[in-house]
Amino acid sequence: MALLAEHNVTATPGRRVLEVYDADAHLGDEAAMDAAETQVVAGNGYHLYLLSLQPDMKVQMTIRIWDTPPTPPAEAEGHTEVSLESETGVLVVGQLDRGPADEITLPRPGVYEGHAWWQNRQAAADYYNTTLDQLTDDPPEDQLTEAWNNCPVTERYVLDLAYTREPEPVDEDEKET
Repeated sequence: MALLAEHNVTATPGRRVLEVYDADAHLGDEAAMDAAETQVVAGNGYHLYLLSLQPDMKVQMTIRIWDTPPTPPAEAEGHTEVSLESETGVLVVGQLDRGPADEITLPRPGVYEGHAWWQNRQAAADYYNTTLDQLTDDPPEDQLTEAWNNCPVTERYVLDLAYTREPEPVDEDEKET
């Protein structure tokens, strides 16, 4: 298996959610977002939702394109199979209520399949909750920002994907509606 491309993005999970979607397929999907509540990562083929357990600390998102995706590492907290279609060949990493964090150009438009895995999701949430529990009634203005920037672990999400086929043809009648 050969690594063809790797993109690293730092993002803040607005309302605890990160998104990855094709630049032209940015409409949300409530059912997929609900599924992410139990699966951590879920999607509808055009839009992936990654659910963090905290809304304010930066996380690391890595999107890797392989000729064949490797198996998730043993140290991953969890993993799930994913599929993502990109008609434009450009993926957006979104921060739900904070806007896009970055755009990533894929090697070519098409359907990419593989898996998502994550690390330090629970440890970051534990640090977040402990920090909030220890706040005084009148904390200094920058205390929380400093605490979030000094988290001892990095919450990380990785998408290991491989190109599988051309995107579905767009129905011209559908485009006009």
